[in-house]
Amino acid sequence: MEKQLPHDSVVPFKNSSLSKKEQVAQMFDAIAGRYDLLNRLLSGGIDIYWRKRALRELKTSNPRTILDVATGTADLAIMAEKYLHPDKITGIDISEGMLELGRKKITSAGLTNIELIKGDSERINFPENSFDAITVSFGVRNFENLNSGLKEMYRVLKPGGKLVVLEFSKPKTTAFKGIYKLYMNVVAPGVGKIISKNQDAYQYLNDSVQVFPEGQDFINILEQTGFGETALTVLSWGICSIYTGIKPAN
Repeated sequence: MEKQLPHDSVVPFKNSSLSKKEQVAQMFDAIAGRYDLLNRLLSGGIDIYWRKRALRELKTSNPRTILDVATGTADLAIMAEKYLHPDKITGIDISEGMLELGRKKITSAGLTNIELIKGDSERINFPENSFDAITVSFGVRNFENLNSGLKEMYRVLKPGGKLVVLEFSKPKTTAFKGIYKLYMNVVAPGVGKIISKNQDAYQYLNDSVQVFPEGQDFINILEQTGFGETALTVLSWGICSIYTGIKPAN
């Protein structure tokens, strides 16, 4: 078992006896029907720009096979097909409720090269060196064991392949910190309660962001996993960050 990090123990339902993995799956199954709507509302639509900006990191490498980990309702996978035109995109997620909605979106868009599979990010059911690129958008915070998940992604990535992680982070400017804190502590859980009937899910969003090893700390973890040529791009005053790393070719 890989070493646990502080964020690994943050769970959606504090009184539950289920594991973090089981709780996360249960949480996303419960909010799946309102997930996309809440994403747009809570981010003001800027999450679409964040995803596009993350995919730009793969433009020059032109990957033919992409694994989208914690794919959810397949927002990033569908966007990757539109902007990168790979031969095959495989999305995995532990929430069947989210995957069902993702499959409907893929069918409605008439796409045939995206496959969604129920799967665990910490036990990826593919051989070593299977994918040209791996993407994760707003998913690594939900791993039960971050180190295990990163090592699995490293394993199934081809030598020379690129990992792109899009994740929430915390703003550093004093002027913006107060507004951000109010939003994450009060507004997001309140809106989540009204629309999804599940305040715990959006309180968990804030709790997990607060302890996630962001910025250079996450870059250090990527490098300890084996990734090289790592880079960090901060977006929207620090609300969101893009992390990239390449599996060495030799």
